[in-house]
Order: sequence, then C-alpha cells, then structure tokens
Amino acid sequence: MDRATSGLINGMVGVVIFSASLPATRLAVAGFDPVFLTAARAVIAGILGLGLLVAFRERRPERGDIVSLSIVALGVVVGFPLLTALALQHVTAAHSIVFIGLLPLATAVFGMLRAGEYPHPVFWLFSGLGSALVVGFAFSQGITVSPLADLLMLAAVLVCGLGYAEGARLSRRLGGWQVISWALVLSLPLMLGIAVFDLPPSLSQVPESAWAGLAYVSLFSMLIGFIFWYRGLAQGGIAAVGQLQLLQPFMGLLLAALLLGEAINVAMLIVTTGVVLCVFGARRFAARPRPVSPRPT
Repeated sequence: MDRATSGLINGMVGVVIFSASLPATRLAVAGFDPVFLTAARAVIAGILGLGLLVAFRERRPERGDIVSLSIVALGVVVGFPLLTALALQHVTAAHSIVFIGLLPLATAVFGMLRAGEYPHPVFWLFSGLGSALVVGFAFSQGITVSPLADLLMLAAVLVCGLGYAEGARLSRRLGGWQVISWALVLSLPLMLGIAVFDLPPSLSQVPESAWAGLAYVSLFSMLIGFIFWYRGLAQGGIAAVGQLQLLQPFMGLLLAALLLGEAINVAMLIVTTGVVLCVFGARRFAARPRPVSPRPT
C-alpha cells in the first residue's frame, strides 16, 4: 500500500472518530462548565499520552520542537475544545456544521503557510465548492443564528486548522501519536491546575450523559482520533487528506441514523455524493507532502 492510500485510510478513521466530537461536547456541556470540560478532557488524555510515551520510551522532543508543539497544544488541545464548548452553550451541534465545512479550507491554507504545500489552483476550486455544498446544506436544514456562537466557531476553525497543519508537519518527523501525546503533556500542568480550580461543587449531580460526553471527547476526540488523523495528514498530504473533513458532518448524520434511528433524506445523499466528488477532485490536484527524514535515534 502506498503512502497516499495509507494516508487516506488513516485520515478517514480520524474523521469518523471526530464526527461524534461536537455531539459529545454538546452532551458534556449540559453538565460541565466549558472551561472545566476543556481542562478535564486534556488532563485525562494527557495522562494517557504520558503513559504511552513512557511505555514506549520515546525520546524527548528537541528544543526547536517546543514552539511547534505549543502551537499544536494551543490549537487542538485548548483552543478548539474551549471555543466549541463555549459556542455549544448557545447553539445546537447541527449549527456547527456550517463552520466544520470551512475547516478543510483553513487546514489547507495553514498547510501552505506552515508546511510549504502549494496545491494546484484547481484544488482550491474543488475545496471551495465542497465547503459551499456543506455550508449550503447546513443552512437549508434551518439553523438558529447566534452572532457570539458564530464568532466562537469561526475562531475555533482557524485555530484548529493551524493546529492540524502544524501537527501534521511535525508528525512527518516525530510520528503522529507522539506529536499529540507531547502536546498534551506540554499542556498538562496548566490544564490540571485549571481543572482543580474549576472543579464542579457536586460531581454527583452531573448527569450520566454528560459523563459519557466527557469520556468520548477525552479518549477519542483528544487522543485516539489524532493518532490516525496526524498520521494520515503526514502520509497523504495536509491539503489532500484534510479535504476528508468535508465528510465529517455527513458521518455524524450517518451515525445518528444508525444509532438513533434518525432518517436520511434524498437531499443528504445528493449533497454527500457531491462532496465525495469534490474530495476526490481536490485530492487529485493537491500537493504531495515533501519527504522528511525521521529524527535520529
């Protein structure tokens, strides 16, 4: 199997895992403060990440990697989880589809700026069309407008795109699970302090659904998903594999249909088909990642 195909497979696994992140966050903020939720999920994932690093005896990052790891931590460990949790206090998870549809564009732009990937102009045509299809579908379903939530989600998309691109660039040399683990460990002292300071007065009153949401975003959204996602971006290219995020909203709808018995209408199938075609078109014209030699052991 070539690196491009392996990258797509790993990226798709990551997208499937991430597709349940916003619904799970929506469940969690019903019982936890957004700041505590952000810190708690980072602490849980950080402890697990530290355990992996110790178990596999991974070398510490070089001094020059600290800045990049800090960008990853600010983008995907702190920024995106906190901003989306704050936004989801005001809007539904469905509303966020509008902004998740813009995430592949943000990832590709930062991939160009941070990783030196310069896709063919036709790539931007397919990427923009795919984003427009997702956003248009979201609006057609009827959404409640909240200016504050919209600004929070837009900021979340920007910092997440930066975190994705920076993490993918670093993963080519350090490895995918190592990058997210080191980013989590780097933020662990701060997140642990915040979690203790903002601890809810009575955990016994937190509903089970909120605990389930916290468990999912901590284990899957914050750690396991990134293991596949960063590896996919590093292998297949940030721009090419990043376009798989266009499928994330529809993955969520599919999960809702399978798990909750919600109906899938014809419009969903038509738009999903269009998005899939855009993903393949964008991949065809995306820049190939430049090979990077691993750090000597």
